[in-house]
Amino acid sequence: MPSPFPGMDPFLEGQLWSDFHHGFITTLQGRLVPRVAPDYVVNVEKSVYLLHEDDEAERLVIPDVAVIESGNWTGGIDPGDGGVAVAVKSVQRTLPEIKTVRHSYLVIRSLHGRDVVTVIELLSPWNKSGEGRGEYLQKRDALLATPINLVELDLLRGGRRLPTVERLPYGDLFAFVSRGTQRPKSDVYAWSLPRALPTIPTPLAPGDADVPLELQPAFDETYDRAGYRYSANYKLPIEPAMSEPQLAWIRQTLEKPKTS
Repeated sequence: MPSPFPGMDPFLEGQLWSDFHHGFITTLQGRLVPRVAPDYVVNVEKSVYLLHEDDEAERLVIPDVAVIESGNWTGGIDPGDGGVAVAVKSVQRTLPEIKTVRHSYLVIRSLHGRDVVTVIELLSPWNKSGEGRGEYLQKRDALLATPINLVELDLLRGGRRLPTVERLPYGDLFAFVSRGTQRPKSDVYAWSLPRALPTIPTPLAPGDADVPLELQPAFDETYDRAGYRYSANYKLPIEPAMSEPQLAWIRQTLEKPKTS
């Protein structure tokens, strides 16, 4: 059953994004393969990040010279033990939890040389805030320093936008197409939530024609295959929050779901 919305479904962002991210990347791969074969291959690849859940406010920074904290000892030998070895009791502390973040993306390679030609990224909430944003921007900067084409899809309303020198155009959702031959310029596609997702170009090696990346059909296929019309809870508040006019449009749209 199709989504009730004409374009991106805003309920997925706060409820099912991880599952959608995986499904959408796989769908894009399936749609690109017949368009680029037999000269290119399209692979799903993953970045894995290990994060420690540290409380920054309580983190103790120890310089090269150790700082020893004690009740009222001010140096020298502790008068309580006379220099004789004594038993020391242990205390238990909880180690920071390690969270594993896996981020999938597409890589287009030339079939014969296996050279990376284009990388396609679908941003996640983790990419757009906190430590994850810094990790992603480092990876992005490394790619932008090469001739590799970079396509970035920002289908999320929340989080910080990708940085550009000039102000971004108005929009709820964005796509960035940065060609290796046109650095530092990037083509930016912006559209509002009530509009269908656009078709954008996917650049290949110099001399080869772009192939279209049809975002709306890929979204529809992913949504229908995963059964989000049934698994998404359309009675929960939308995250991130929306304005009252936006919510009025949401309510009106849900009252008239798409039938085809």
